[in-house]
Amino acid sequence: MVDLKKVLTICFLLVFFLGAINCQESKSVKQQEQKLSDPIPYRKGNKWGFIDKTGKVVIPLKYDYVWSFSEGLANVKRNDKYGFINNTGKEVTPLKYDGVGYFSEGLANVKLNGKWGLIDKTGKEVTPIKYDIPSSFSEGIAKVKLNDKYGFIDKTGKEVTPIKYDEAEVFKEGIAVVKLDGKYDFIDKTGKEVTPIKYDGVGYFSEGLAEVGLDGKWGYIDKTSKVVIPLKYNDVKYFSEGLAAVKLNGKYGFIDKTGKVVIPIKYDIALSFSEGIAKVKLNDKYGFIDKTGKEVTPIKYDIALSFSEGIAKVKLNGKWGFIDKTGKEVTPIKYDIALSFRQGLAKVKLNDKGWGFIDKTGKVVIPLKYNYVDNFREGLARVNIGGGSTVIVYIGDDPFDFADGMIEGGKWGFIDKTGKEVIPIKYDDVWDFSEGLAIVKFNGKLSRIDKTGEEYFEK
Repeated sequence: MVDLKKVLTICFLLVFFLGAINCQESKSVKQQEQKLSDPIPYRKGNKWGFIDKTGKVVIPLKYDYVWSFSEGLANVKRNDKYGFINNTGKEVTPLKYDGVGYFSEGLANVKLNGKWGLIDKTGKEVTPIKYDIPSSFSEGIAKVKLNDKYGFIDKTGKEVTPIKYDEAEVFKEGIAVVKLDGKYDFIDKTGKEVTPIKYDGVGYFSEGLAEVGLDGKWGYIDKTSKVVIPLKYNDVKYFSEGLAAVKLNGKYGFIDKTGKVVIPIKYDIALSFSEGIAKVKLNDKYGFIDKTGKEVTPIKYDIALSFSEGIAKVKLNGKWGFIDKTGKEVTPIKYDIALSFRQGLAKVKLNDKGWGFIDKTGKVVIPLKYNYVDNFREGLARVNIGGGSTVIVYIGDDPFDFADGMIEGGKWGFIDKTGKEVIPIKYDDVWDFSEGLAIVKFNGKLSRIDKTGEEYFEK
């Protein structure tokens, strides 16, 4: 069983070492965007600044930490306060904030005295710094929280809905889910409530329809709030590829948007269609069906995951392998751990041999010899030798969909897709490459390297 407390502790430490400073920031490399023309973070001793590609210092080394540029601005830290500079080194905001996020669509979250607000690229505060949580925009609208109530603002900072809801979700297809006084409703971007009936439960709009529940029964409404499929089911899933899974009398099947049952209601479990295939469970075994209801694989597996890149991961008799959409087993079902395919490769672990990569034919293209390997990003993958205590992290609805692993100790480096170790395996920790640069930890210090292995810090 995964020790969740340990996982969360490790995640926190990783974020801490990255210098992430608010809950909006993740260790994802996407937030370390670095355009090749932008100055490069550089450390000398305990001070940080920026250099250009020739190695010339272009922004003085006077900060306690700096982050990569995003949308022309970079976060910097000095004396436990944060602000932004441009690529000439000019401080476009005072270094006065307790926390900042990255710029996205011209706006960034800032934190002061325990409250959050938004600034633009000139440093102007476009919203008062008064909200309880940072904002994240979706379809031009952001959810905000104030005094334990939720509402929405636009990019000018205008509150487009009252901040009165007990719960709120982001906008999707122009509609957001809100909860007030124990009941759910939908609102549009003007704040208008679009459903006269207040439901006990709702889902997101997908393909123009949303799941709604009342008094233990579920059905679907359209965006005019009209009930288009009666509330008669025990459970329903969202529409995908024109069909939705529904549950009646303890069994699942599929309906179309008219409410017609197109695949018999006979399965113990059924998930939404993806790539023309849906996973089903019958008599405690899993398999896949197509949109006609034909079983394209035998329903024989102990566990099965949804298709990705035309391949699905399955488990049988305690081992993992992969099948294609015809049901053909494209790899032997023999691995102790296997993760889904990404960019044509999947990372696998076998017995005491360690981690490596296989291709879609099942061929081992990178030997199973590492204590851990990560997925390829920008053509390179992180690898570890000498570490231990791999922790597998799970995401999504399926607890058997391994998301990633974490490992303690050992040394890190990078390999390319041929298996060549292009960055020496010598670092205490490394993060993925983004726009040609990666963060590395060496002798307790964080710095950057490029894909040739050149280190942007003074030895």
